Amino acid sequence: MVHRLSRENSILNHFIAEIRDSNVQKDSMRFRKNLERISEILVYEMSKTLHFTPKTVITPLGSKQIDHVDEPIVIASILRAGLTMHQGVLNYFDHAENAFISAYREETDENTTEVKVHVEYLASPDLNNKTLVVVDPMLATGTSLLLALKAMEKNGKPKQIHIVSAIASKQGIKKVTDALPDSVKFWIGDIDEGLNNKAYIVPGLGDAGDLAFGVKL
Repeated sequence: MVHRLSRENSILNHFIAEIRDSNVQKDSMRFRKNLERISEILVYEMSKTLHFTPKTVITPLGSKQIDHVDEPIVIASILRAGLTMHQGVLNYFDHAENAFISAYREETDENTTEVKVHVEYLASPDLNNKTLVVVDPMLATGTSLLLALKAMEKNGKPKQIHIVSAIASKQGIKKVTDALPDSVKFWIGDIDEGLNNKAYIVPGLGDAGDLAFGVKL
C-alpha cells in the first residue's frame, strides 16, 4: 500500500518544495531540518495505522484513560542520507529501538545505465514480531532498500514493515512493491516520473547525502 502524501493539502508540500529548491539547498542546516520535518509528518500519518491500547494516566488531580501505541518499534535508517530523517522519526517514537545500514552506490562513468549498490554494515536489534520503520529519503531504483531489508533478515522477521521516504521514483516504487509482500506500507512525500542515467531521481533534488553533510570523495 503506497501513501503519497503530497496529494493532500498540508504544510508537507512547503517542506518538499524547499528541499527541491536549489537556492534553499545552499543552507545545509535548513535542508537537514526540512527532511526531519518531513519525516515527522510522514510517521504521524503512519501512526494512525498502528495498534493502540487504553492505559490509565495519573494526573495531579485524578486519572484519565488514554490510548497508547503498544507495538515495539525499530527505526532503521540507510546511511548516510537516512540520518536526516532518522531523528524526525525518533522524535515521535522516542522509545523505539534503532538500526543502521550502510549502503553505497558504486560510481561509474557517464555512459553506464546500471548502478551497483553495496551493503557493508548493519547494526540492528532483534526484529522478531516488531514493527520495522525503514527510513530512506530518496527511493530511486529501490536497490539499496531491497538489499537493506535482505541484510536485516538475519535479525528476525518483523510483524509489520513501513517504508518512509521523502521522494521516490515511479520505477523504484514499482520495483520494491513487486518484490515485497502486499502488507508492506509505504509513506512517501512525493513521487517523480523518472531516473537519469546515473539513477538519480528526476526532477528530484540531487544527492541528499551531499546536500546534508557535504560532498564525498
